[in-house]
Amino acid sequence: MAAWAGLLMLLVGPPLLLVKVSSWPLRGVPTTEQVQEWVAQPLTERTLTAGLTLLAWSIWLFVAYTAVAATARRVRSSARWLRRLPLPTPLQATATGVAGAAALSAGHAALAQPAEPVAPVTASAVDGAPLGPDTADTVDVGEGVTIAGGWLPREAAEQVAAASALVWLRRRRDYEPLTGSEAPLHDLPPLSRTVAAVRAALDATAHTGVESERPPPGEARAAGPLTVLPAAVALTGPGALHAGRGVLVTTLLAALRQPAGGTPTVITRTAWAMLLGPTATMTPHQGLPGLQVTASLDEALTLAHSTARAMLLISETVPAPAGSRLATVLDTGTVTAVVLGTSPVGTAWHVDVHGHTSEAGRSQQGGPRLCVLDQVAATDLLAVLTLTQPPLQRQPADATAVPRPRPPADTVTVHPAIARPAPPSTQLRVLGKPALLVGGQPVTIRRSAAWQALILLAVHPDGLRTRQLTDAIWPGVPAHTVTGRLYTTLSELRRSISAAVIDHAEDRYRLDPEQVDVDLWHLRAAARRAATALTDHTGAWQKVTDAYTGDLATGHTWAWVDPPREATRRLVIDAYAAAAAAQPEPRRAVELLQAALRVDPYNADLHRRAADALTAVGDHTGAAEILRTYTHRLTHAGLSPTPLDQAAPSTR
Repeated sequence: MAAWAGLLMLLVGPPLLLVKVSSWPLRGVPTTEQVQEWVAQPLTERTLTAGLTLLAWSIWLFVAYTAVAATARRVRSSARWLRRLPLPTPLQATATGVAGAAALSAGHAALAQPAEPVAPVTASAVDGAPLGPDTADTVDVGEGVTIAGGWLPREAAEQVAAASALVWLRRRRDYEPLTGSEAPLHDLPPLSRTVAAVRAALDATAHTGVESERPPPGEARAAGPLTVLPAAVALTGPGALHAGRGVLVTTLLAALRQPAGGTPTVITRTAWAMLLGPTATMTPHQGLPGLQVTASLDEALTLAHSTARAMLLISETVPAPAGSRLATVLDTGTVTAVVLGTSPVGTAWHVDVHGHTSEAGRSQQGGPRLCVLDQVAATDLLAVLTLTQPPLQRQPADATAVPRPRPPADTVTVHPAIARPAPPSTQLRVLGKPALLVGGQPVTIRRSAAWQALILLAVHPDGLRTRQLTDAIWPGVPAHTVTGRLYTTLSELRRSISAAVIDHAEDRYRLDPEQVDVDLWHLRAAARRAATALTDHTGAWQKVTDAYTGDLATGHTWAWVDPPREATRRLVIDAYAAAAAAQPEPRRAVELLQAALRVDPYNADLHRRAADALTAVGDHTGAAEILRTYTHRLTHAGLSPTPLDQAAPSTR
């Protein structure tokens, strides 16, 4: 109501004031004599007054138009949201009533789970027609998810999330404690915004409990490309190239979990340039498993004819002379051909920009819906695939060395210690399951965005700007569409605890260290002291490990949380590894390394150190078992075991 009242005052107040002060801007059409008089002497008191009056009215018109247009956009967005809002079935309504009554009778919960869905990104266009929804808050959680660069079937979106998780497991595997090195990466860069948007859309589904909906009878259901494509299909229409990228990406995603038995994909160099642009530098040699680029269509057909395995062939327009060769290849029954243009062989599908297909020449859509991606989204997703299983090349570290843990990197800036007469009454616990306590009593935080903002500010004690917060919480969404939501979220949060806890000055939010106690800050401070300690190294390392009570924001899968979570984990395993290397008692060294493995059971270097330590105390069976279990864990996670992981323990 306050917003509507403000709009009414803006539309009515200034005109009334202007009319009262200077009357209407024009009192009729100027006469010829008045025009001649103005030309002869333009700068008179009367003309200056008229000019200022016209300027004031123009400013009011511009401001009024902007306000009305913004209000109209909000009204249209609300109307679209209301149309998409599903009405509960009688069973759902009954269950909701029972749950509500139970919640009221049970009193206030100690800590509420995040409930606010994270919106995916909106439409963007790189080439061809724009892809994606028409509003920033739209999320398609039925058959698939909509992002800025197009639309993915739900199964493909889940495979993107799985590939993202595999990248972080690979980074955990390759990190060498105490050295700060990772082969081949040397830092913890976040993944692309496209990946973040896909994960945010899936998180929204998980938080709202939305399941994949069954389409109405007669409506096609989205599926993987090879299960719905005919033996040969020519893609035409405004979404042809978008769908071609979708076929390429979803096929490679599906093969990720079966690198040995997956369907190989062959694509001509011309088709590759058509899909990803003439300047595309990504090649199969950069780690795209199961993909081969051929110099020409003839070479691709020769390769397809010589293989007995099922394969996908993507090519540019097939000329008539090559049609007979393609038909011969198709007769083997092992090749699926996708042509980006026309072909004398196979079926022609018309594809719109949303991935809906129909047979060429028919106006009614009756075919399956295909994944559609623009160049940016496709390149982002292919880049993730290159990071899933890069080669592991490193020299074995000296397990007997006793280096000190490295100081925290920029991503884990330690907040300076502040002397206080008494600890703050507000405690924020972000290691393990997040919790916020005021005066020792838990505070219920219902919004997922509020939890994310709190933990982001804990991770960045120097504070973050509004744009940085919105980009992290709502990845890819235009900032102006969610800035108001962030203001509302943080305002409610400041009212529920204390406004002094969250400073807000010059568009920067930060947690006041004099008002709130954060467990992550204690861990980082302990790690910095351990890295610079001149004496009592054992005690300094012990304080680091004692301060660790679990992974950062345990149980949450926000896309931005992976880099700080891994950086925090590394502080702890560095401390364990340093303490074990300095330990003169072999049995105690084994215990410390086993504790480190409980923190990170995927790290290869820790397993090698643990196997060596067990061998040093004569437990050869235990050393072999720890490597066998580790190899099984990597294989189960989708990571190929390396020679280092499979190496037999030393007998020294």
